[in-house]
Amino acid sequence: MPLLRLFLLALLLLDATVSTAAVRFAAEPDIRDAPLHIPIADPAGGSAQLQGHLCFPASPAQPRVVVINHGSPPSDADRPGLTLAGCHSEAVRWFLDRHYAVALVIRLGYGATGGSWSEGYTQCSTADFYQAGLETARQINVIVDFLAANPALNPNGMVIVGQSAGGWGAIAYDSLPHPHVAAFINMAGGRGGHYHSQPGNNCHPERLVAAAARYGHSARTPALWIYAQNDSYFDPPLAQAMYRAFTQAGGRAEWLAPAAFSRDGHHLFFGKGGTAIWGPPVAQFLHVAP
Repeated sequence: MPLLRLFLLALLLLDATVSTAAVRFAAEPDIRDAPLHIPIADPAGGSAQLQGHLCFPASPAQPRVVVINHGSPPSDADRPGLTLAGCHSEAVRWFLDRHYAVALVIRLGYGATGGSWSEGYTQCSTADFYQAGLETARQINVIVDFLAANPALNPNGMVIVGQSAGGWGAIAYDSLPHPHVAAFINMAGGRGGHYHSQPGNNCHPERLVAAAARYGHSARTPALWIYAQNDSYFDPPLAQAMYRAFTQAGGRAEWLAPAAFSRDGHHLFFGKGGTAIWGPPVAQFLHVAP
């Protein structure tokens, strides 16, 4: 059999338990990028599939997993166009270089996953940030359970990272049972920012603070909260109020407020050069190489 045919056959037979599709090899041979298709029930009981991908590090054979959870565009019209960071993006490479596998998945109502947007609200007056966070947390839990069943991955010691609405979902998930998770990293988490497209204007800041306190009552896993000083969605007074409410209610979290980053610190996590700022404290928090 020609070598090319043998190679293609090997790719088709490779089973990472994440998908029956062939694993795609990134430009660098030490990184593998495999598609994820995760079954989930929507809140109405219908069936759907969350679309995403899983980046494997060069080693070890059964790596621990970081699940990175995306934010939510302030405009409804932008949700269908949401895409995920690639394996070679700066933030993802930071974790890969420290021997974590990295999963990135699009939740219901966004991008390639599509379907009904189940983690939101129709208008500011009826916004329920507590329930919105719990729905995001439900979807994160489905992702975690799916990855934990993959024998190519370590089912324990997972790290949940969330940016913006994904960070808010991470805070909410901390308040629920999560036996596979060892740590949470909240990067600029919250909801309701840029109300009426105005920086620094939140839909109902007092509801965010109250919801953070409710999550804190049952959140006991170590967490790191990071909000840049020039975050235009959740400014320092609001971010600190959420943190105080969470920790005073019993939540375990460390606080970090880096100096202003670029034009808007809300984009620190995925921003160019961001790892130079958040990388060292995250490395210390996770007890890995800086």
